[in-house]
Amino acid sequence: MKLPTDFVNKYQKLMGKDEAEKFIKSFDQPTTPGFRINPLKASQPTDLDLSQPTEHCQFGYHGQVSGKTVDHQSGAVYSQEPSAMYVGEVAHPNLNEKVLDLCAAPGGKTTHLGSYLQNTGLLIANEIDAKRAKALVENVERFGMTNTIVTNTNPDRMAAQLSEFFDRILVDAPCSGEGMFRKDPDAIQYWSLDYPVECATRQRTILDQAVKNLKPGGELIYSTCTFAPEEDEQIIAWLVDKYGFEIQPIKKYPGMDNGKPQWANDDQDLTKCVRIFPHHFNGEGHFIAKLKKPESTDDVKAPKRFRGISKNIEMPSKEQNQLFNEFAKATLKQPNFKKLVVFKANLYAVPEETPNLSGVKISRLGLEIGEFKKNRFEPSYALALALHPDQVIRKITIDDDDWKKYVHGDTFKVDPKLQKGWYLLICKQQPVGFVKVVNGTAKNFFPKGLRFAV
Repeated sequence: MKLPTDFVNKYQKLMGKDEAEKFIKSFDQPTTPGFRINPLKASQPTDLDLSQPTEHCQFGYHGQVSGKTVDHQSGAVYSQEPSAMYVGEVAHPNLNEKVLDLCAAPGGKTTHLGSYLQNTGLLIANEIDAKRAKALVENVERFGMTNTIVTNTNPDRMAAQLSEFFDRILVDAPCSGEGMFRKDPDAIQYWSLDYPVECATRQRTILDQAVKNLKPGGELIYSTCTFAPEEDEQIIAWLVDKYGFEIQPIKKYPGMDNGKPQWANDDQDLTKCVRIFPHHFNGEGHFIAKLKKPESTDDVKAPKRFRGISKNIEMPSKEQNQLFNEFAKATLKQPNFKKLVVFKANLYAVPEETPNLSGVKISRLGLEIGEFKKNRFEPSYALALALHPDQVIRKITIDDDDWKKYVHGDTFKVDPKLQKGWYLLICKQQPVGFVKVVNGTAKNFFPKGLRFAV
């Protein structure tokens, strides 16, 4: 790999010639693929090799995942390189916490947070870029997350609306991407000697807002996929100095390095941070820090709950309730959606901890259950992937051939004795979507934008 001369010279000075030589040579080595299994699903993947678990991640494995498989399409597995897995592992929220993933797309770390929350509490996953927010929504839905709101807003808007609201915040900051050069060689084209300094300025701006969202005593997890001290140790030293945060120790597995205080001219607390170098660890480059916000003696005023969130969001009408209840009675076993709202003709189940989000652009308001159309209700793809097979009355088990027809958007034949109505498709023990059965034919409702050929 042809690395910029300024990049090579910089790390020779920081690391010393011998260490830098090993570091630079690592960029010529192949990347190491990995994946996480999804504990929110009722069954584990059936077609993956689970013989190589990662030591540092509870749900992680080494190996390659194809996007054109039942395991991937159903959300039973998420492809993620091994070092990136450790960010979610360090963040590790507790059940029922309120968590913010501030720079969340495409969703790897969001889904990892969701693995620990187990659909309890509240997870707000924010992405400022609208196109990337759409990809984030797709991954959250595929993973079967019901406690998650996806937003598309600026950090300053989030800070103003939800002051001192969250127990835990993850800032996987936009960075110079040095740690991804092997995985994405195009990132080299954006790099210059000044680029890390530019990124650090943006990171400070984001963190200035993020600290306002965090409760006193709450935890902030900061991570980057760069080696640049300007974006790593120097940011943490600045954060501690400006806001009085306390750096928390992070367990280091074999191959992981301490943070480097000498790269920030700061105290030894920075050794509690984690650096992941590709010539020491079987993965790409990462930096991770965990910090605790100082306790406060002031009373924290909780934001108002969902009431009054937006003029576009309302309770279901009598007619809408009737249409949904007809579907639920025929299709679902004891549906337990605690708070139902209608947003743009779509029915959503909203997490109970949902605060007032006035002024915050919402991309996904909890779990989309379905859409009201003229005199009928159509269940959503998101609902199908959030259900377990034992939660459904009407379901059809299909084989690989019918699954391939389904994801391609084709109809296929089913038992002609089946009653007309909605059915959940199950393939290899995983729910994969809804069909509507009419006269022995399964009418296809797999989303058009997601269809593919196998």
